[in-house]
Amino acid sequence: MKPKPNCIPTMELSTSPRRTQALEIISVFVVLVLLSTSNVDGRKARILDGFDYPAISCRAHSALLTDFGGVGDGNTSNTEAFRAAINYLSQFESDGGSQLFVPPGRWLTGSFNLTSHFTLYLHKDAVLLASQDVNEWPVIEPLPSYGRGRDAAGGRYISLIFGTNLTDVVITGENGTIDGQGAPWWEKFHKGELNYTRPYLIEIMYSDNIEISNLTLVNSPSWNVHPVYSSNVIVQGITIIAPVTSPNTDGINPDSCTNTRIEDCYIVSGDDCVAVKSGWDEYGIAFGMPTKQLVIRRLTCISPFSAVIALGSEMSGGIQDVRAEDIVAINSESGVRIKTAVGRGGYVKDIYVRGMTMETMKWAFWMTGNYGSHADNNYDPNALPSIQNINYRDIVADNVTMAARLEGISGDPFTGICISNVTINLATNSKKVPWTCTDVAGISSGVVPPPCNLLPDQGSENIAACNFPTDSLPIDNVKFQMCSYRSRMPQFESRDQDLEQA
Repeated sequence: MKPKPNCIPTMELSTSPRRTQALEIISVFVVLVLLSTSNVDGRKARILDGFDYPAISCRAHSALLTDFGGVGDGNTSNTEAFRAAINYLSQFESDGGSQLFVPPGRWLTGSFNLTSHFTLYLHKDAVLLASQDVNEWPVIEPLPSYGRGRDAAGGRYISLIFGTNLTDVVITGENGTIDGQGAPWWEKFHKGELNYTRPYLIEIMYSDNIEISNLTLVNSPSWNVHPVYSSNVIVQGITIIAPVTSPNTDGINPDSCTNTRIEDCYIVSGDDCVAVKSGWDEYGIAFGMPTKQLVIRRLTCISPFSAVIALGSEMSGGIQDVRAEDIVAINSESGVRIKTAVGRGGYVKDIYVRGMTMETMKWAFWMTGNYGSHADNNYDPNALPSIQNINYRDIVADNVTMAARLEGISGDPFTGICISNVTINLATNSKKVPWTCTDVAGISSGVVPPPCNLLPDQGSENIAACNFPTDSLPIDNVKFQMCSYRSRMPQFESRDQDLEQA
C-alpha cells in the first residue's frame, strides 16, 4: 500500500488477538502524541513554581526563558532570548551548573548553542518551532569524517539545538515538542535548490555525558538526533514523527560515538529509525573514530521505505559491539540492514540482535555490499569493508515479502553470520525464493523458512548458537537521579543588575 504524505501509513495486518491488542495500543499512542503537538495555544496552562524530574545530573541554578525576553506567541523570534539565556547561565558551569526552563507556549527560534553542565527543559505544553528564516541558520564546516555535506558538496546548516566540546548536558522535558517545520527544506531538497546540507534538530559534537530524553520531535528538516564524536550518550523516551515520504528524516544516528544507550523510543520516519554511522569513505578512514559499545532496546518503529536498524552506509571508521533487543518493527522495509560498498573500508563486527518482532515487512534481514553513494571520486577502490560476527536470534516476523537478501562483496565475503530461532511467516504475495545469498558465510539453526545453503542448518539442538553478550556495557551503569526546578526570583534580579552593569 502506498503511504499517504503527512500521515501515519495504514497497515494491512493479520488479526491475531496479540497483534490486534498491540496495534490498538500503538494507535492510541500515536493519536495522543499528535494531539499533544497541536493547539497548545488553546490550552490553559500555568508555569509551575517548581517540579521534579529524573536526569543524569542536577543543577544548582535555574532560569526561565521569559526572563530573557522570550515570547511564546509562535510568531516572535526567540533566537536571541535563547542565546542570551544560555550565555548568562554559562557562568555557572563550575558552580553547580544551570537549567533553563521553557514554559508553555510556541517558541519560534533559530539555531542556538548549549553550554556545559546545563539542562534545557521543555514543559509539556512548550513547542519549539524551528525558524523558516534561513538567516537564522548559520552555515558551518562539513564533518571531518565525511569531507562534505550529505545534501551538497559544501558546508551544512547548523542544527537547531547544537553543542560542541561540552560536558554534562541534558535536553529533556515532560514530552515537550520540538517542531522542525521541515516541509520547505524537503521541497528545496527535491527541487535540487540546496547549496548546503539541511539542518538536524539536535546535534552534539565532541562531547561527553549527554542525555536527550522525554521529548517529542516532529518534522525535522533532516536527521533528528545526531550525537557525533561523543561518548557516554543516553537517548531515552523520545518520540519522533515525520511523514514517511519525507527525505532523510532518520530518527537517531549515533556517529563515531562510544558507550551509547538508546531505549524506549517510538519512531515514525521517512528513513532509517536508528542509523549507526562512523564516517564516509576516505574521510572516515582517515578520521578513524568507530562507533562502539552501543545498546538499543525497546524501540518501536514504522518506516515503510527504510530500515528499523541500519548499520552504515557511512561506516568507514568502523562499527563494533552493537546490542539490540526487544525491538518492534511495523510496516517497514527491513528489520536490520547492513549497508556498505567497495571503497568504504572499515568494519561492521560483533553485532547482536535478539527479541525482535516484525509485522508487514519487505525484508526481515538485508545486507548489501554494493550500496555505492560515495563522498567523491577520490575513494580507494582497494578499501574493502570487513563484515563479520553478525548474530540474529529469537525473532518472529509476520506478513513478510522476502525473508532475507544477503549480498556480500565478491572476493570480500561477509562472514560469521549466525541466525537462530527465527520464524518468518511469508505474505500471500511473497517472493517464490524467500532467501537470496551471495558472498556470505555462516550458520543457522531453527530458522523457518530454511535459509540458503551458505547458512547451513546446524540442527535444533544448536538453537542457541548465536550468542548475545551477558556482560553489561559501562553506559548501563549510568543511573538517573531525581532533580528539581525551583523559581528563584532573587537570582533573576541579580542577573538583571549584572546585565545593566554590563
